[in-house]
Amino acid sequence: MDATIRITEIFHSIQGESSRAGQPSVFVRLTGCSLRCTYCDTQYAYFGGAEMALDDVVDRVARYGARLVEITGGEPLEQASVIPLMNRLLDAGYTVMLETGGHVSIAEVPERVIKIIDVKTPDSGEPDTFLEANIGLAAPHDEFKFVIATERDYRWSRDFYRTRLAGLGNTVLFSPSHGDVSNRQLSEWILADRLPVRFQLQLHKYIWGPDVRGV
Repeated sequence: MDATIRITEIFHSIQGESSRAGQPSVFVRLTGCSLRCTYCDTQYAYFGGAEMALDDVVDRVARYGARLVEITGGEPLEQASVIPLMNRLLDAGYTVMLETGGHVSIAEVPERVIKIIDVKTPDSGEPDTFLEANIGLAAPHDEFKFVIATERDYRWSRDFYRTRLAGLGNTVLFSPSHGDVSNRQLSEWILADRLPVRFQLQLHKYIWGPDVRGV
């Protein structure tokens, strides 16, 4: 019998984040997450969802025609079936991205998957959950993301970057928590500190609005 995985939604949209921002993408949003970040914009994915066979997920993805697929959540790595799902998508020729909260090991994630690894800031509500071993497990194409809600978050993220990530060559994303820190303020902090990180907007929130699902 084909393995199953719990899915909240599958949809076709513009990639809003990461160095792939702006590209058409299919999103597979898994259900469930053990974290409760203060700025979480997908709380509806904490519970519910529906079990789907992996073959059915791959078939649904294929209907949209995009060759970029992002597995997101919730926290995808809290479901064991996500590993075979990613392998099936890779075998089908897709470019696969994974959005993960950083608190679960990425050791079993296929190397070809582009992993966007969150590092939870002090005012995320989930400080000290980041698994430090994930830094050493990251491939060169993987990216580290900091969602910044306050000036304290920014200074902490800046110092984390300088002491742990600066020499690795991975893309590092600094993203303002929508409605908490202004785009201009975060940009000015980055420029003042001559920080070689990538400022990131959530493009989908500016295209369709901050509260629209399935985009």
